[in-house]
Amino acid sequence: MGSTKDEVQVSYDVSNDFFRLWLDERMNYTSAVFENDEQSLEAAQLNKLRILADFAHITPESKVLDIGCGWGANLEYLATTRGVKSAYGVTLSSAQMEEINRRGIPGVKAYCCDYKDHRPEIKYDAVESICMIDHLVSPEEARLGKAIDNLRKFFRTVHQWTSPGAWFGLQHIVRNRVPRDKKDLEDVHWVTHVIFPGGLNPRIEEVVQAVNPYWEIIEMHSRRVHYRRTTFEWRRRLRDHEAEIRRRWGDQVFEDYDRYLSTCVTAFDKHYSSLAQYSLRRID
Repeated sequence: MGSTKDEVQVSYDVSNDFFRLWLDERMNYTSAVFENDEQSLEAAQLNKLRILADFAHITPESKVLDIGCGWGANLEYLATTRGVKSAYGVTLSSAQMEEINRRGIPGVKAYCCDYKDHRPEIKYDAVESICMIDHLVSPEEARLGKAIDNLRKFFRTVHQWTSPGAWFGLQHIVRNRVPRDKKDLEDVHWVTHVIFPGGLNPRIEEVVQAVNPYWEIIEMHSRRVHYRRTTFEWRRRLRDHEAEIRRRWGDQVFEDYDRYLSTCVTAFDKHYSSLAQYSLRRID
């Protein structure tokens, strides 16, 4: 169902040092939220983490789970900025798990497994998931009409892991309009199958259906222009390190990631893709 471990390794295990060159200093690999035209990527990523933590009603006493925790940017924010004493993360990427262990974040425990195989030691009272559900449905499963069922299984599982009164801060890329331009269509298809094999961004209406009867949507925001700016900045930083990337990882890696990020900028610019953030409340 969705991306396998081997497919996730294609997406995230190129090299931690490679991603460190062009992501922000904490290695957030999801859209930032910019407050103004002058704000740095680093500051805008902190805005995103603050917004989602607020959506999940996180306090220092919260027992928090971050599903799809990446290299630990959000876990580090929760522990060091929000003062959370017990934060847990789940990632399917071995390279990301290695980075989390390297950081040695106080009060953080991470698991390297598929979310379906996670066996919580406690009940969580706050959950976050930042662009992880983009990996829950493969293109083949979407064509077979399984998208809502796959997503609903995820929301049901998270409901089972949480205590009454829990809140959920959720973010995901939105699959929106289908390109009519031939090159754009080819590029979007290439990114889906080469950079992020096994996954497919959900449509908003699929998520709205799938949260029921487990979670209530209290608040939702669209952030399309913010992800366009984020991917534009990633591409600028990637190009700033072109010579080093070509030398260390080869021409193909640079050219693939330049094409991928250029496709993202175009997709968010032309409304092929968008971004949604939600504050969800557990239905008890």
